[in-house]
Amino acid sequence: MEDLFPHLWQFHLATGALALTIAIASVWADRRRLRRVNLDSVGFMPWTAIYLIAFLVAVVFLGLAAREWVAA
Repeated sequence: MEDLFPHLWQFHLATGALALTIAIASVWADRRRLRRVNLDSVGFMPWTAIYLIAFLVAVVFLGLAAREWVAA
């Protein structure tokens, strides 16, 4: 990790950005599931739970990245 991210805030920023991307993708997938044409093809992914967990992780890691960036 030291070679890829010289500062800890860069690791937290990358992790938070990845989690935010997952949260945005899960919102898109849930919206797509709610607007489906065939009402019998529900699917099995819990998109709301995935969104909540990914958004929580994104907020925590982006907050840590901002705090460490300001302190540096």
